[in-house]
Amino acid sequence: MAKKNVEEFLIAGGESQEMRNRYDAIRPMDEFVSTAVADGFDFTAEELEAVLKESGDSFDLIGNPAKRQIWWK
Repeated sequence: MAKKNVEEFLIAGGESQEMRNRYDAIRPMDEFVSTAVADGFDFTAEELEAVLKESGDSFDLIGNPAKRQIWWK
């Protein structure tokens, strides 16, 4: 179930530029995850890391302005 929650979050971000902008501005993973949980997505940092590892994505910010390449479309 947690994997599904992470996947739904990544898809929602892929569909919403506003969401991507908001979350890309959050640097530490613990704050990123706590914001997602407050927004109704139920998962932990460990669960997010596991899904990102499985998909070959990285939480790191890239570019200027900094963006994450984690969002699914």
